[in-house]
Amino acid sequence: MNVKVEEVSSIKKKLIFEVAAEQVDKEIQKAFRKIGKTAKVKGFRPGKVPQSVLEKYYGGQMEQDVLRQLINDTYFKALAEQQIPAVGEPNIVDSSGVIKGEAFTYEAEVEIKPDVNAKDYTGLSLQKEEFVMPEGLVAERLEELLQSRAQLEPTTRKKAREGDTVVIDYAGRVDGELFEGGQGEDFSLELGSSTFIPGFEDQVAGMKREEERVIEVTFPEDYGQKDLAGQLAQFTVNLKEIKEKTAPKANDDFAKEFGLDTLADLKKELEEGHRRQETGRVDNDLRERLVQEIIERNPIEVPESMVEKQLQYMYQNIVNRMQSQGMSPEMLGMGWETFQPQYRETAISQVQGSLLLEAIADQEKLEVEDAEIDGKLEEIAAMANAPLDAVKKHYAGSESKSGLVAQIKEEKAISFLLEKANVEEVPAEKLAGDKSGEEDA
Repeated sequence: MNVKVEEVSSIKKKLIFEVAAEQVDKEIQKAFRKIGKTAKVKGFRPGKVPQSVLEKYYGGQMEQDVLRQLINDTYFKALAEQQIPAVGEPNIVDSSGVIKGEAFTYEAEVEIKPDVNAKDYTGLSLQKEEFVMPEGLVAERLEELLQSRAQLEPTTRKKAREGDTVVIDYAGRVDGELFEGGQGEDFSLELGSSTFIPGFEDQVAGMKREEERVIEVTFPEDYGQKDLAGQLAQFTVNLKEIKEKTAPKANDDFAKEFGLDTLADLKKELEEGHRRQETGRVDNDLRERLVQEIIERNPIEVPESMVEKQLQYMYQNIVNRMQSQGMSPEMLGMGWETFQPQYRETAISQVQGSLLLEAIADQEKLEVEDAEIDGKLEEIAAMANAPLDAVKKHYAGSESKSGLVAQIKEEKAISFLLEKANVEEVPAEKLAGDKSGEEDA
């Protein structure tokens, strides 16, 4: 086998192969022997078909089998011998036919991991958002918590108002005729939830218990049922019951529901929880600013296959998150086809950042110790609330462990860069180049 390597770009190489005729003939014979074991040709018993007949009926299959085998045998061997860091599948751009007694040639292009030499990455000037505890936040969070535990209870109040849940019977008519889907009995409706047609809930508010009222509304022009879109409808509504949310009292007993002793402990936990959340967000924002600054100082081209892999990883994260909430990306119009173009630039930046951080870690000789791996595994187990042994088993494989080591090395590179940077804390409103708040995928 002869191999010639040409550099197409910083992220792509071309391999030109020539496989000797002797090896081609050997693979042709092996292919026909394999085909002959199961070939069915009229007039011949299975396994007894002459090769000349097989060549007539199975020549195409032989060529495909031999071509596949020759490429598999030579391509991966060449990658190892030439120490080519391929990151994607080969693209066969040209090949000769498989002909007995003749050499087989083919050309393959492959994307490679770029050789990155990071520069100008110390002494960066960065801005970090100053953390401020908002006034009244704890009281607001406590109220949200109380409302989340509120129960619906019948009220003695005579009139319904926004926020109440009412139990109603209703019958809808268009031009005096009942229409399909326009009737209901003992239906629970939260006023202000925008569950019904615009204007319906506003007119139920103010009704008394046991009152019957005719409500007029107009279906929206874009209503799902085309025969009702834009139509004026009359609903006869009978209000049978009024319920309101009754929240628990903010006291020590309420705090005990969360495993805490006193209301003061609960308030402290709410404050600390917000502090942890916001500190994490601010730190992540600082890291993103740091990485973007490194990318701007070190523009690099990245392989399409690495971008595609990152997009798939990002999309799967969204799918997993939504599935945990009983949703899917398609519900929000975020299928794979729409996700790719929308987040492509983000994926490119993330790949560039990872490659540059890896290069910086290597250039600064930042090594990952066994104790750091153990610490990371303990951290993962704690966050996932999973047994440590199970987490260790998951990361025992070479690929998983390699990914974990790369993650730790990235974190060490970021810590190194932040230590060498000039970081200025500024109020959120004065943060330069502040992002619009789009959530990172």
